[in-house]
Amino acid sequence: MTGMLTLEELKKEVLEGTIDTVLVCLVDMQGRLMGKRFQAQFFVDNAWQETHSCNYLLATDLEMDTVTGYKSTSWEAGYGDYVMKPDLSTLRRTPWLEGTALVLCDVLDHHTHEDVPHSPRAILKKQVARIDALGMKAMMATELEFFLFEDSYELSQEKGYRDLKTIGAYNEDYHIFQTTKEENVMRAIRNGLQGAGMTVECSKGEASSGQEEINVLYDEALTTADHHAIIKNACKEIAWSKGRALTFMAKWSYTHAGNSSHVHQSLWSADGKHSLFYDPDAPHGMSATMCHYLAGLLSHAGEITYFLAPYINSYKRFAEGTFAPTNAIWSLDNRTAGYRLCGANSKAIRVECRVGGGDLNAHLAEAALLAAGLDGIENKMELEDAFEGNAYTGESEREIPKTLRDAATALNGSAMLRAALGDDVIDHYVHAAEHEQSEYDRRVTDWEVARGFERA
Repeated sequence: MTGMLTLEELKKEVLEGTIDTVLVCLVDMQGRLMGKRFQAQFFVDNAWQETHSCNYLLATDLEMDTVTGYKSTSWEAGYGDYVMKPDLSTLRRTPWLEGTALVLCDVLDHHTHEDVPHSPRAILKKQVARIDALGMKAMMATELEFFLFEDSYELSQEKGYRDLKTIGAYNEDYHIFQTTKEENVMRAIRNGLQGAGMTVECSKGEASSGQEEINVLYDEALTTADHHAIIKNACKEIAWSKGRALTFMAKWSYTHAGNSSHVHQSLWSADGKHSLFYDPDAPHGMSATMCHYLAGLLSHAGEITYFLAPYINSYKRFAEGTFAPTNAIWSLDNRTAGYRLCGANSKAIRVECRVGGGDLNAHLAEAALLAAGLDGIENKMELEDAFEGNAYTGESEREIPKTLRDAATALNGSAMLRAALGDDVIDHYVHAAEHEQSEYDRRVTDWEVARGFERA
């Protein structure tokens, strides 16, 4: 039984009673699934064409607060509706939820029925269209890391997220025995995703206690981003169903490793048969197109960082000796660099961006990377020499922004992203970054109290 469904196949299963619920979802600014649970019969009779949601869903923070100051929506404008238009090519079973299917939606303006420009799917689709117009196809994959805990989400919240116990007590990178202890959850995740129409490659232990990674086969850029959003939601739901909690936070603990989401990327011919990054006669097998693309990524590395690291916490991950990069340089098969060349001298040649954390929104991250790479191609940017050695100790003029404030400033001043994504889109996400920063700036942390309560 395939995980993907056509509308006709869904109608048949609804008639037979094997599916009774359809999740109709949009991807919000934070990369989460938001939407409605439809009685399946009503969906196949009516809602498969469109439904509606409040337009505040693309103007909130992590707490779902109605953030003021957005141009697109506000109390003054009355918080009207968006149209949610199901993309039936994403219709699939969700085996971890009984009798349930899921479909992702494009978000349209209620009056014009045009794409809402700042919706994550629309942002990525715009960059994919640019790639398509050049006779190319963007292929991508995201690796997702997370920490798995003994406690449930409910108990973790009751404990104030203090004294949380990861499953296992030591580094489990590639460790078979240790990951066996987590297999109750991980097997359900692998089989659930596979049953939902995603080709799962593997899961593996990562470089800290209780840390796992899940990998799904690379695909076209939009499909990969859609999968990414569904995977994060599925992992949380499956862990919850097993009485466990997990987190994709970039840095949930000072003493533990960070969670990354490396993004692999390459360009192929429109028919998907030939890698446009591969030239067997060139050094390392890197075609001129690949060199220009990578040069674009490096040239705009600071400007695109917000879309790879969108929160205050994201920047706690960037630290020396942690496999999280601190410099935006490129290197051959070198995990200390921000951008790593993988699959050299083969058709699998690709760029791995190691900057992004597990907290990124894949639609936004992929769109920013494609925009930067395209700028490199269009302007035939020259690629600097590969870095050799330990990038943590090497000198570089191109550091990754150290704070959200720095990343927001770089985003705001990016002429390239404003041209590629639109001024209103950039202004929308700069406002989101500034709101996140202002919320943090006025908070008092446990660290501050413990440090200064008596001694200040």
